[in-house]
Amino acid sequence: MKSAARLYAVQALFQMESSAQTVQAVTREFETHRFGEEIEGEEMAEGDAELFRKVVAAAVNWQAKIDQATDRALVAKWPIDRIDPVLRAAFRAAGAEFVDLDTPPKVVINEYVDVAKAFFPEGKEAKFVNAVLDHMGHELRPEGW
Repeated sequence: MKSAARLYAVQALFQMESSAQTVQAVTREFETHRFGEEIEGEEMAEGDAELFRKVVAAAVNWQAKIDQATDRALVAKWPIDRIDPVLRAAFRAAGAEFVDLDTPPKVVINEYVDVAKAFFPEGKEAKFVNAVLDHMGHELRPEGW
């Protein structure tokens, strides 16, 4: 399940920011303790670990570029530092896919809107994520539309 790998990537990026852990430490922890868990009746597949590692590594490697694109997609009074840390992690994970992976932009947006719904079931955050990622996708992957 690629969707579960993306959810885990957002959780890992959040954990890294909140605990100042390294990429290696968080990746190892997730692969050791979270992968193989049952999610919605399905066990995490081995291929998901690869996507998870790619997204987390790219988010860290391209964080400055991704954060700048996120800032440009946000209202001036709400820079990325003021955004909820879970949403910030989602923007970074999605930005990683825009910048460093070949995932079609519409798939990236749909997947991370679903991640937002998992964390914020009320729905308003999902609409916010959709709008920001649409803007980011056009900027970071203009040829993909």
